[in-house]
Amino acid sequence: MQLSYELIKQISRAKGYRFFEGGDFNLNLIGIRNTRDLHANTFNDVFCVAFTDNGKQVLLQYACTTDPGTYYRENPANVQGTAILPANQYFGLWRLGWHKGQYEALVQTSPTVFIRDNNRDGKLDLDARTGHRELIGLNCHRARLDGTSTQVDKWSAGCQVIASSKDFDQLMRLAKYAADIYGNGFTYTLFEDKDFE
Repeated sequence: MQLSYELIKQISRAKGYRFFEGGDFNLNLIGIRNTRDLHANTFNDVFCVAFTDNGKQVLLQYACTTDPGTYYRENPANVQGTAILPANQYFGLWRLGWHKGQYEALVQTSPTVFIRDNNRDGKLDLDARTGHRELIGLNCHRARLDGTSTQVDKWSAGCQVIASSKDFDQLMRLAKYAADIYGNGFTYTLFEDKDFE
């Protein structure tokens, strides 16, 4: 998939989503879920940061997972099932905070709608009924402290997780800079790969 700032803006607007352009470093945080392999336990999704810098369009792309790892699909941390964030736009979903009190990340700030997958078959159940609306810590954070992870495993029980610590550090620097300009609140837009076909 050949992504660009303009393509993401075009697809966002076609779906009726807001795309932020009012000034430099007004970050658009975008996830693109790979729906071709719903059994995958790898970082096979894409996290994008689209913004302008001195009027120039910038698109950064990071390997990520938008899905819980196989461990939590088969062993849900909640008796109702493992949380999956469905594709949609979530205004003000995150703010700068602390992931599990351990390190700075983008943390969920208000209740949001999500799916509970409870059939424990290891496959993402994206067709499960939504309707759960809670504040459960659906954060954006990194996997390992240093380096790049290849397997999701226990890194995600529903969070959006960046595979590379270096990429995550870059994202956090940008988020802190943007928060000083626009305030500490970040909208997240999650697409599926088929939206770009």
